[in-house]
Amino acid sequence: QVQLVESGGGLVQAGGSLRLSCDASARTRIGYTMGWFRQAPGKEREFVAAITWSGSSTSYTDSVKGRFTISRDNAKNTLYLQMNSLTPEDTAVYYCAARIMATIRQGRADYNYWGPGTQVTVSS
Repeated sequence: QVQLVESGGGLVQAGGSLRLSCDASARTRIGYTMGWFRQAPGKEREFVAAITWSGSSTSYTDSVKGRFTISRDNAKNTLYLQMNSLTPEDTAVYYCAARIMATIRQGRADYNYWGPGTQVTVSS
């Protein structure tokens, strides 16, 4: 069982930056893919980014490409999401997720463990 806890959310002005972290309670096994999703009010939870165990492969949704960077530190059991040039459209609850497979997927059903989420609010 893997427990995930996000942190780093908050209120930021448009154009600003935030760095989200996700701490895993136990060592995520070699091969686990990690991802970030977000859910805005009244909308479905959507894929944001994912990264393989080694970090050699990443994937981003089009709306965040060039602005967000996903990374991980396996020694610290921590996943990160650096978010730059934030816009009000990025306002959402951000969730960390772990997938017990090595391949990257963008579907919610492809991930096995979830954190409780952290709120990100971008003001205009």
